[in-house]
Amino acid sequence: MNPYASPGFAASAQLDLATLRVATYNIHKGVRGVGPRKRLEIHNLGLGVEALDADLVFLQEVRLFHKREERHFQRTWFGWPDGGQAEFLAPEGYDVAYRTNAFTRHGEHGNALLSRWPLGEIGHHDVSDHRFEQRGLLHVPVRWNDQPLHAVVVHFGLAHRSRVRQVQRLADFLAATVPRDELLVVAGDFNDWGEKLDAPMQELGLQRARSPSASLAQGLTFPSRVPVFSMDRIYTRGLACRSTAVPRGTAWARMSDHLPLLAELHRP
Repeated sequence: MNPYASPGFAASAQLDLATLRVATYNIHKGVRGVGPRKRLEIHNLGLGVEALDADLVFLQEVRLFHKREERHFQRTWFGWPDGGQAEFLAPEGYDVAYRTNAFTRHGEHGNALLSRWPLGEIGHHDVSDHRFEQRGLLHVPVRWNDQPLHAVVVHFGLAHRSRVRQVQRLADFLAATVPRDELLVVAGDFNDWGEKLDAPMQELGLQRARSPSASLAQGLTFPSRVPVFSMDRIYTRGLACRSTAVPRGTAWARMSDHLPLLAELHRP
């Protein structure tokens, strides 16, 4: 039994073609802690992603490489993955899309999409608002039930004014890239502490995925140990939300500073 399975959502017994199961998760680069207490969580995160049992997994703060961390964890029994974290986390049979957002002194990090369904051409769009925060959109067309669905993974900035400008850049990108009559899911870490982005996202025709019966508290994802903010969001166009869940517990709280958000979507 997977120790990260949660009673907050049930694993699907079989593939339900009418339901699209979507998850978004900021994995904090697969590492927690600082100094001598720093620990590698990427192996546990692999179990967590598998337990989500999602058709599409939107990931943020994913590393392709990081030389310093790789050297640091070489001495551990479960060491740094040989390849990129996105490929390492992908359950068997999933396709993977990854693009870098930010380059740092020792490595880089970006957004990823893991998918049960076939992927089209991978696109990346820079939405950085200033030189201190490198941000990007990962755009991947997905073939779901023989129809096009566009997945956009986002990780917005820390300042509200930056996020407002990034929503506008998202709007420009969607207008130029995604046909208005095709299905769309935009998900990721919006860093929206003040719950101010729903209105501008609605102006783009995007509705926030909320369970009809869930309270706002059930969507809190940050910080993972005692969540008080719903930083992680799923917005949709052409799809309705049937249910949402946020897995909780000690195992989930230690893997990242965020908890994952899971939604079950369907055509209305």
